[in-house]
Amino acid sequence: MKNFKRTLITSALPYANGPVHIGHLAGVYVPADIYARYLRLKGEEVAFIGGSDEHGVPITLKAKKEGITPQDVVDKYHGMIKDSFEKFGISFDIYSRTSSKIHHETASEFFKTLYDKGDFIEQTSEQFYDEEANQFLADRYITGTCPRCNYEKAYGDQCESCGSTLNATDLIDPKSVLSGNKPVMKVTKHWFLPLDQYEPWLREWILEGHKEWKPNVYGQCKSWIDGGLNPRAVTRDLDWGVPVPIEEAKGKVLYVWFDAPIGYISATKEWTPDWKKWWKDPETKLIHFIGKDNIVFHCIIFPAMLKAEGSYILPENVPANEFLNLEGDKISTSRNWAVWLHEYLEDFPGKEDVLKYTLTANAPETKDNDFTWKDFQTRNNSELVAILGNFVNRTLVLTDKYYNGEVPVSGELTEYDRNALREISNLKAEVEKSLDTFHFREALKNAMDMARLGNKYLADMEPWKVVKSDPERVKTIMNVALQITANLTIVFEPFLPFSMEKLRGFLNLEKFSWQELGRTDLIGAGHKINTPELLFEKIEDEAIQAQVDKLLATKKANEMEEVKVNPAKDNIEYEDFAKMDIRIGTIIAAEKVAKTKKLLKLTIDTGIDQRTVVSGIAEYFEPEKIIGQQVSLLMNLAPKTLKGIESQGMILMAENSDGSLVFVTPASKIKDGSEVR
Repeated sequence: MKNFKRTLITSALPYANGPVHIGHLAGVYVPADIYARYLRLKGEEVAFIGGSDEHGVPITLKAKKEGITPQDVVDKYHGMIKDSFEKFGISFDIYSRTSSKIHHETASEFFKTLYDKGDFIEQTSEQFYDEEANQFLADRYITGTCPRCNYEKAYGDQCESCGSTLNATDLIDPKSVLSGNKPVMKVTKHWFLPLDQYEPWLREWILEGHKEWKPNVYGQCKSWIDGGLNPRAVTRDLDWGVPVPIEEAKGKVLYVWFDAPIGYISATKEWTPDWKKWWKDPETKLIHFIGKDNIVFHCIIFPAMLKAEGSYILPENVPANEFLNLEGDKISTSRNWAVWLHEYLEDFPGKEDVLKYTLTANAPETKDNDFTWKDFQTRNNSELVAILGNFVNRTLVLTDKYYNGEVPVSGELTEYDRNALREISNLKAEVEKSLDTFHFREALKNAMDMARLGNKYLADMEPWKVVKSDPERVKTIMNVALQITANLTIVFEPFLPFSMEKLRGFLNLEKFSWQELGRTDLIGAGHKINTPELLFEKIEDEAIQAQVDKLLATKKANEMEEVKVNPAKDNIEYEDFAKMDIRIGTIIAAEKVAKTKKLLKLTIDTGIDQRTVVSGIAEYFEPEKIIGQQVSLLMNLAPKTLKGIESQGMILMAENSDGSLVFVTPASKIKDGSEVR
């Protein structure tokens, strides 16, 4: 394995349209911070780079919804995120932002370098255009009826009702969210990174050269590469972002997926004029900390960009984590189903390390994991308080009681004493092995084993009993216990920095280096410690119940929102209604439409004719069970071809609050062809 002179650590740029939650922390920022602190403690040269991702359509939509500018949105959330990280103790060397001047310049230069080398391909295509707003429409700027489930407010990229991935051109009756008008198709030109050309290199670099990557990372990369890569647009028609720095692309910006990772480079430039040694010196090891939703961007797309540019180093590892759920449910910012960092810091002042400990002990390193408030309480009370805190408190209290806070002179060590001290070195090796391979959960367990070792040592030695019969022996016991305590300030420093600063204050010690972990003379005889205090305190049921109640209130509010009846639509004239020819018909044949999950092909006897109707009801009805079902059919809806089948009408359905569908049908059987008036 190659030895590097320095390590460059990046953490995924959080999107500046909302605050940070525990899913972000567990997946990215806590493990990245542990690793950075560990390397610094070893005396290595480290740069830990972070920043806010401030471009893209969701930010422009939020700005439009709130009646403010996109800059107002990112200013608000960048400030909130940065402040939360600082208070929580995420030890960035710099936390920058992609709306900064230096980022715009850096991203523009990067694009221009690739453009001048001819690394992009140009393609023209037809895209939706709002003639009133005078701009092309990103997918999220278009809404319409989902062709699969008939949900009327589907976006141009996804239907939030049935979850289907869509193209904007799939929508029925598409409308611009800017003007409400029907958009037109207009030709536009964009520049693409030809990822397919880098496929052989990526296969060799990742699949052959980085088999040591985590299985979830390696597996996702292999799946993408084996599936074949396609050119990816690096520009888009939008007015918020980094302007494309060529004249023929006036009015276009760099696609956010292209400019955001360049934010690591621009932030490093902002941090130090000597930025090139961090990004262009092969003696630098680059590590990306991300969540699993960013694997493709950091393992395939960004490396292809760096490879195309030619002068940058490539990531040595990308230890991505899976997702953290909350109380058995997926974290959702739109549903407010989250534990927000800024709220946690207000509700649990001084307990930053308790959350860090819980998120690390329960980290989603190999699979999705779950955060519960009960587990948070148990981790604090049964581990931090009862194991680590208990050992430290007993050691300091006994030292204060027996020796007025002075470290006693050790006598001759017994074999048991030597074994206890020797075990510290063994545990150090285990912690190092785990940290070096990004197994932070295991490393934390090994660190806690050192506190368990201390507890067991005191319990076995029983100095409170021996002090009466053999006071000289107790001096040795307490000296050993204090050496273990001093070692704890080192081993827990990457994980619990606030608590270890507090413990060093109790011990009246300066910070040690990682190399000193395992020494048995960290704290000398005669050294005066300070008056002991509790390192951790119990978290009572009332505090936990308050958090559970907050989540229950959120869940109830979401449920009420789900069952809320949509407001009545605007009045229409009778003549408008009279134009609709709605009749009763009977389903006489039904089958699933091939290669779809939602669509059924129905043959309906209308009493006038037999006609084919394609309907997005397959999720709720089995074809063979609805034959003979009478339905209400809109007869004179203009025919539309779906999946190669001409649909001649639309059946009317009622939708429950859970999204399930019910036929609108007569209370008793009626003659087919009967009109609905």
